[in-house]
Amino acid sequence: MTQKLLRVNELKQHFPIKGGMLGRTVNHVKAVDGVSFDIHEGETVSIVGESGCGKSTTGRAILRLDEPTSGEIEFQGQDLLSISKSDMRKMRKDLQIIFQDPYASINPRQTVRQILNEAMEIQNAVPKKDREKRIKELMDTVGLGPHQIDRYPHEFSGGQRQRIGIARALSVDPKLIVCDEAVSALDVSIQAQVINLLKKLQRELKLTYLFISHDLGVVRHISDRVIVMYLGRIVEIGDKKSVFDQSQHPYTKALLSAIPVPDPENKANRIILKGDVPSPIDPPEGCRFHTRCPFATDKCRTETPELRTTDYLKEGHMAACHYMEEIEQGKREPAYT
Repeated sequence: MTQKLLRVNELKQHFPIKGGMLGRTVNHVKAVDGVSFDIHEGETVSIVGESGCGKSTTGRAILRLDEPTSGEIEFQGQDLLSISKSDMRKMRKDLQIIFQDPYASINPRQTVRQILNEAMEIQNAVPKKDREKRIKELMDTVGLGPHQIDRYPHEFSGGQRQRIGIARALSVDPKLIVCDEAVSALDVSIQAQVINLLKKLQRELKLTYLFISHDLGVVRHISDRVIVMYLGRIVEIGDKKSVFDQSQHPYTKALLSAIPVPDPENKANRIILKGDVPSPIDPPEGCRFHTRCPFATDKCRTETPELRTTDYLKEGHMAACHYMEEIEQGKREPAYT
């Protein structure tokens, strides 16, 4: 069993809403509202969900790019929320991020050489005399040539710019990389190349990924475990095969039913959710999905379901759903499988 690298416990990220003449806090956007999970060395854990569910905010909060409201974040046993900003800056040598937009996330006025050298200089990751050699190695690692080192970002394609972003993350020898929608802005063929590159790097460099995406096809290809979020909370978590083949939460089933099937003869059974996602400013009481769930009962509207497993699920596969509990207890028949 691999060692636990990251532990997140009851993480909350509430953004204040200012109002009035004095700019007082009048409410909060509950972007992340009590999220808990672990990541072990060498695995890829993916977070999926609709836009606005809190998946990217979770990744940013773990790195303290946004200061969390409350909770616990432990990296290799170190409490990241108890250390100063200067100490956290040093910790980022081991905690890197690949952003969604491969152009906006790198400085357009710097050459590739300057971009990669800056990361190593800030973190003092590589001696100055060895940086030129390291830059060439990084370019080769991500599939770019040494003749491109002195080019500017606008001279590269979107896929190539994302490779530069990956090289920058690798330049300080991190242990955990947060991939925040790292391939969603790329063409499908380029997505496949970048995903295969990430998998190759993981094997060779023993990297650990927190992979954030809304593309379930990509998630199925790259993940070891999957976390499904809805309106700031985890509704289902488990290993990839268990979640995709034995999903329990109605929201997870609806997401999976939306995956395109590359067969015109096979008409997929789509589950169409009614209504819109409620506002994270004033989320519903009880189960946050009950306003769109076709199986919601009075209990769903008043009691918040806890993440739990059942006898017929694999260890570690849990869902937060009263409907699942009633099926297990024989009180209801599954409406769909």
